[in-house]
Amino acid sequence: MHDAHFLLTDFLFSISAFLAIALYIGAVIITNRRGRLRKWSWLRTASFVAGVLLAAAALVGPLARLSHADFTAHMAGHLLLGMLAPLLIALAAPMTLLLRFLNVRLARKLSRLLQSPFIGFYTNPVVASVLNIGGLWLLYTTDLYSAMHSSLLLHIIIHVHVFLAGYLFTISLVYIDPVFHRFSYTYRTVVFILALATHGILSKFIYAYPPTGVPIEEARNGGMLMYYGGDAIDLLLIFILFRHWYQSARPLRVGKAV
Repeated sequence: MHDAHFLLTDFLFSISAFLAIALYIGAVIITNRRGRLRKWSWLRTASFVAGVLLAAAALVGPLARLSHADFTAHMAGHLLLGMLAPLLIALAAPMTLLLRFLNVRLARKLSRLLQSPFIGFYTNPVVASVLNIGGLWLLYTTDLYSAMHSSLLLHIIIHVHVFLAGYLFTISLVYIDPVFHRFSYTYRTVVFILALATHGILSKFIYAYPPTGVPIEEARNGGMLMYYGGDAIDLLLIFILFRHWYQSARPLRVGKAV
């Protein structure tokens, strides 16, 4: 990519990050002033801001530029954009905030949209996993990885997909926002385990068979970062999923004891 392309992507992604943070904080301020509901958690706000900033760090600035020349840096950006940032943003419950912010008529329309089969299809853990992990297999085992470094449009599309697929995958496993198409903890856990295994296999595949144009040492470093860094972030997802599972089962245990 040329310097002009970097300037354009820096502008687009920076503006998007700024608008996302401004809209979220603005919605928090307005809903808190209404006083009808409990004050919005500052931890959720901090989580959203941190998530957006981490995503922006993968797309704008030194890391984004270095990732075009160094595969290890690219993989660090992948972990931020496709895994950690989506998790932090999901924990910020943006849909819940939006429902609080909207008037009753618009909130009902949004609720109907969330209940639609279209949303239910894409938030199915299996579908979300295929979009997320399958997309990575397609990126790193074909010429798509090298092609995105010479095409501005492809560069933007792939990075947007990585973030959205990572976010869909996260919210399909852990329910923070209102969920109208719910799946059992057992089902979500089984799909999660399979996704973890597939992600791990891909990292080992990259280690042994580098993507087109990637030097072997960079591929090995990037593969190891993907494997161990991905596991570290997945541990957070596992903790949240199992904590929710434990909390949902706890009243049943108390009832049995009585």
